Amino acid sequence: MLIEQPPSLLRRLYPRAEWREDPSVHAVYLTFDDGPIPGMTPWVLDVLDSFGVKATFFLVGDNIRKHPAEFEMVRERGHRLGNHTYNHLKGFACSVDYYMANVAKADGLIHSDLFRPPHGHLTFGQYRALRDKYRIIMWDLVTRDYSRHLTGEEVFAKVRRYARNGSIITFHDSLKSEANTRYALPRSIAWLLEQGYELRLL
Repeated sequence: MLIEQPPSLLRRLYPRAEWREDPSVHAVYLTFDDGPIPGMTPWVLDVLDSFGVKATFFLVGDNIRKHPAEFEMVRERGHRLGNHTYNHLKGFACSVDYYMANVAKADGLIHSDLFRPPHGHLTFGQYRALRDKYRIIMWDLVTRDYSRHLTGEEVFAKVRRYARNGSIITFHDSLKSEANTRYALPRSIAWLLEQGYELRLL
């Protein structure tokens, strides 16, 4: 649970970051990290279209450079865009200046006020530099669809166990997560809708 639903102590490290939206509203917020990727991103978009729902995509700048057609698909289908750095950086391994330059490089392609740090890693210096320019979006439920130690069934079970009012739910449109996401995503959306959740954009 420490990974799937971060504890309040961790959330307090970045007090202006958004971990969960309004808990009084019966709504959740689907997000996808690490795209755009050929094959996976178009498939995710088709699944979302089949349910008539929108999501927020936290995009890696270098993947946009390599896969511009998939990036345009995300934009053209009316989904929300977010910045996930240009090179999927680990914040703890970078200086503030280097990290912010990488974020700015991605912003030149994405043009969004939303930012999510790869791996959830931010130094306090990076957090301070980011917080006045971006809405820093973390998560209330990370599905761990990327894990080689989980099956698609187990990923789907995590959604059913941890989703709650205001949850920001994280999936990945990446090759590493492909098998688990292809199993869990359509089942998760169907289940959330059956529970009466509204799926909103951030």
